[in-house]
Amino acid sequence: MENVPGLNLTELAARHLRAAAEASSGRSAQTLYGGAAHTLRQTLIALAEGQQLHEHENPGEATLQVLQGAVRLVAGDSEWQGAAGDLLMIPDASHRLEASEPSVVLLTVAKLG
Repeated sequence: MENVPGLNLTELAARHLRAAAEASSGRSAQTLYGGAAHTLRQTLIALAEGQQLHEHENPGEATLQVLQGAVRLVAGDSEWQGAAGDLLMIPDASHRLEASEPSVVLLTVAKLG
């Protein structure tokens, strides 16, 4: 997607929740800002209830803003709950994200180095 001066996150969240509900993966995502060549990247991610982003490494300093729903961020023996309006700091460790209900999050990553 080409970077644009402004986006309505509420409308995008609704569109991606519908797409996630229809997708066999139970997920839908869109990079809103940045990309491979940028040091800052923001991605909207929608997960159907019970779906997850499987365990993966942290690509840089990152936060997760919960726009809708409720999620659980798990890293080893630690876990954090997030609901609409919460901002979670993603640990510098292998982690996964689980949706306990239909959820939309905004992932912001600042690549290191």
